[in-house]
Amino acid sequence: MKTLFTYLVLLLSTCQLFSQVDTVKAYTVDKEQEAQKFYNSGVEKFNKQKYTEALSDFNKALTLNPQFEKAYCNRAAAHLELKNTQNSLDDYNKAIELNPSSDYAYFGRGRVQQSLGNNAAAEADYDKSISIRPLNEQNFYFRGGLRFERGDYKGAIEDYDQAIKLKPDYAFAYNDRASAKRQLEDYDGALTDYRKALIAMPDIPFVYGNIASVKKKKGDLKGAIEDYTKAVQIKKDDYILYNSLGSAQYDNGKYEDAITMFNMALSLNPNYYYALNNRAAAKFKMKDYKGSVDDYTKAIAINGQYGEAYLNRGISKEMQKDLPGACADWEKASTLGMQIAKNYLLDCKK
Repeated sequence: MKTLFTYLVLLLSTCQLFSQVDTVKAYTVDKEQEAQKFYNSGVEKFNKQKYTEALSDFNKALTLNPQFEKAYCNRAAAHLELKNTQNSLDDYNKAIELNPSSDYAYFGRGRVQQSLGNNAAAEADYDKSISIRPLNEQNFYFRGGLRFERGDYKGAIEDYDQAIKLKPDYAFAYNDRASAKRQLEDYDGALTDYRKALIAMPDIPFVYGNIASVKKKKGDLKGAIEDYTKAVQIKKDDYILYNSLGSAQYDNGKYEDAITMFNMALSLNPNYYYALNNRAAAKFKMKDYKGSVDDYTKAIAINGQYGEAYLNRGISKEMQKDLPGACADWEKASTLGMQIAKNYLLDCKK
């Protein structure tokens, strides 16, 4: 039989228990709210490209709420920006474990796998993300990139089509679809898409460069030079664009202008042996054979496996009446896979 004391003890214990539950609930709510604040702050910093600071805030959010799936996804994205690929992969895996229907987590993990060169795994993740929510244009865009890399240009175009359907002003998708069409030798289609890319996002230098390369393929050297010139006017520190402009000028017989552009490329990157090779070729056209040999020699010093430079230096040496030197260069070019060098070697056997 319970005494009054026993009853009071039970009553007090019960009241205390309810009090503890209320305290735990309040504490849990407070922690979740605090976690949300750090999460929001992290997103804001991430959008300002303050990735280290964003990472710190996401860490705090997850310390307060270890089940915060979105915080794992966003911390993974910050890790990826900071090149912490394994940490990024771990966080996306955790987000998927917490929510197997998170299309964003699959997409993000696909991006990490792609950065690691695990293209099959990346494509599987993009496929999964698309199956969950087929309205994210980036899934199609990045999957299209994987298809492009493996030479499936028609499949890439199909994905870029979908990306553009979802985002009609997707400049990068227009550009990459154009590049896929270019690989299929649909040059007119490529030009149309490159121009659409510029309408969506004007003044992208590499798009002008791409337009120029297609015009060059079509034999429109004047048009190619105009577009390469626009590209370098926008991006004055791109040595590859200067080299491309110089190559178009070379093909158009403007050798002095070409040398000026190759000089610009080399001022930005003195070790860019393609520009050295091209400048040497322009000097050869201007009958500066010594200068040509000097540039080929510099290119070879940077890349000793550059067969084309050996072949061309041999031709320049021949013009200087250095047949032994020419034959040695042609022999080296032949060992490096330059089949045409064997034709020149016939002169060495006479």
